[in-house]
Amino acid sequence: MRFVHCSDVHITADYFAQSFFKLGWRRWVALAELTIGGRARAYRKAPETLAAIAREAQGHQADHFILSGDLTAYALPSEFERARAALGPLVEDRSRCTIIPGNHDVYTPGSHRKGRFERYFGHLLESDLPEHRREGAFPFVRLVGEEAAVVGLLSARVPPVPGVSSGLIGPTQLEGLEAIVKDPRLAHRAVLVVVHHAPLTHHGRPDSWLHGLRDADALCQLLPGPRYAVLHGHVHHRYHHVATADRPHIFGAGSSTLAGREGYWVIEVSGGKVTGGEMHVPQVSG
Repeated sequence: MRFVHCSDVHITADYFAQSFFKLGWRRWVALAELTIGGRARAYRKAPETLAAIAREAQGHQADHFILSGDLTAYALPSEFERARAALGPLVEDRSRCTIIPGNHDVYTPGSHRKGRFERYFGHLLESDLPEHRREGAFPFVRLVGEEAAVVGLLSARVPPVPGVSSGLIGPTQLEGLEAIVKDPRLAHRAVLVVVHHAPLTHHGRPDSWLHGLRDADALCQLLPGPRYAVLHGHVHHRYHHVATADRPHIFGAGSSTLAGREGYWVIEVSGGKVTGGEMHVPQVSG
């Protein structure tokens, strides 16, 4: 079986065409990152790149497409709209597609309160095993074929202030994940757990307190060995830490649409185990 994994596509609106008042103070702060920091320029072709990845997923004959959060720059409705449009028909079918929110998708309290992510992608949060949900829709389970299951977790929380972007799954969701792992219906399946924040950085170390996944150890302890993989984004580096006896495979998808660093994973599952992955660069016309 084959899974395409991308992340942090950061579809970015024209912020200077927005009402400055409606942007709110958090996005005022972000304007420095968009302009002086070069983020708007770096993601100028993000919709085209994401559309290319979605098309190539079909070319790879992927059984499932996974996007591990940060569809948007700063959670504007138009950014969600453009992300959904770029994904095309793939996003309409939850049997073929799993998407979770990242911290940029809940960048403001208003975007979280209004359920902006759910408005555009909520149909993908339905679960094939709803009895294991603990925190709203999470964790949700997608049974893929006869050999695999995809589990979606929520780690993205509204930041108290810009610059604090750490994640937390929390004991309630982890208890639900433990129940999923023990469910006999998954006994012979590989389990791919999708979370936005990174359990380990590309250096193989925990991320910083202000940026990392605070309960990374608790997550990995539930998923020992090559039957399991954690697929994440947030860290804009693409890497694979191979599973050990007490830790799952960890696939960081990087930022799949970042100019000059575009890319995604094609992950292989065979015999109920994750057997490896290969990096690909999307071919964007023009």
